[in-house]
Order: sequence, then structure tokens, then C-alpha cells
Amino acid sequence: MPATPAWPPKSAPRLFVPGPLAHGARLSIEGGQAHYLARVMRAATGDAVVLCDDQTGEWAARVIEAGKREVLVELDTQLRPREEAPDFTLCAALLKKDRFDLILEKACELGVRRIQPVLTRRCVADKLNLERARAVLVEAAEQCARTALPQLAEPVKLDALLKGWDGARTLFFADENGGENAAQQFAANRGAAALLTGPEGGFDEAERAAIRALAQARAITLGPRILRGETAALAATALWMGTCGDW
Repeated sequence: MPATPAWPPKSAPRLFVPGPLAHGARLSIEGGQAHYLARVMRAATGDAVVLCDDQTGEWAARVIEAGKREVLVELDTQLRPREEAPDFTLCAALLKKDRFDLILEKACELGVRRIQPVLTRRCVADKLNLERARAVLVEAAEQCARTALPQLAEPVKLDALLKGWDGARTLFFADENGGENAAQQFAANRGAAALLTGPEGGFDEAERAAIRALAQARAITLGPRILRGETAALAATALWMGTCGDW
């Protein structure tokens, strides 16, 4: 006899929805998500949908009714509990929209728990559309099968960030003027951590001095080449995840 196909299939659409989700619950999916299921994925009665709520985890559901503006599903099986992401915060200086979108998307894929946008003197951008930014994170989480969305904070000025720093958390500072070997510093300072990366023009001397004056700061180097802001943020995040995170 042929093997029973796996359920839900790997091709099942995956969406983040409001929670909490529970076995047997019925959920009405509307708006853009309903359009995606009904029109793009052509979901029909009985088809599988994978749902996450950023609270209870990941669930398999079946389509009960698929309409043009609403898709009704019923929760069936919990596939995974909500993941516990490593305690790592990415403090990235704001960049131009497309470059900061890249940071948001890839930081989510890499497993960052929290993202703190930072305003510095040389930032080209000075504001962030939080609703749009969260939508970027949701789409990234759906694509990479995360069960927990990264927390996204409102942008904060660098001096305020340093003034209110959590005393138990190490702040790794990607300093283009040089620092200690990043991998060695990560390995020597395990535990709750954050990474601070700069804007297009880098930090100015006053900012660099203020960061280095913070007792929890550890200046690190990311190698002999000058990296763009988004490259530095993602390269250092990947290195931390491989050294101290859940890789």
C-alpha cells in the first residue's frame, strides 16, 4: 500500500494570526490573508493551513469554508510550542528604508529575540514606520518557520539607550576603528547580550567615546574590511548565533 502522505504537507500555507489558538477552535481569516489563501494559494475545503499566534506556538488547521473575503478554518493539531529565542537584542542604527528592511528580515531569520532601532548623529533616516516594519517581520517569520516574532521597539536616541542600559546585559559594539576579535569576545561573555551597529557614516568620535565608557560595552572588530551597516549587523548576529545562540 502507498504511504500515507504527511499532514500537514510541507507546501501548506503558513500564517501568523491573533491568538491564543487551541485545539478544535474555529477561526475566521479575513482581509489580505484571506485573499492570499483563497486567491493566491487557492485553498479549498479540507486543505491544510499552518497557523502561528506568537503565544502558543504552531498549529495545523483545516479549511472549513473558503470564500472570497473570508476563510474559515478549524484548529486540529499543535505542531510545535512557541520557541524560546536566545536572549539577544540587535541594536541597529536606522538606515535607508530598503537597507533597514533587509536587517529586519534577516535578523528575524537568524533568530534574534529583540530589535532596537537606534538614532545616531549620522543616521540618514530619522523615523521608522513601526506597522510596516512589523509586517516585514511577520512575513519573514512565516517564510523561515519561526514560531516567535522578534520584539520590535520604537527607535531610541543613542544617548538614551546608553543611559538606560540593563546592567546585566553585555553590549557588543561593532567599532569600525577597531576592537577585540568578535568571536573571542562572544565566547568570553556568554549570557544576555546585545549588539550595537552604526549608520551609513559610522559613529562620530563623541558617540564612540560614550559607548566605550559604558561598563558593559565590549568593542569588537568584524575583520579587516569596512562593512556597510546592514552587513555588519547581520554578519555579527550570525557569528553570535553560531558561538552563543541556538545554532
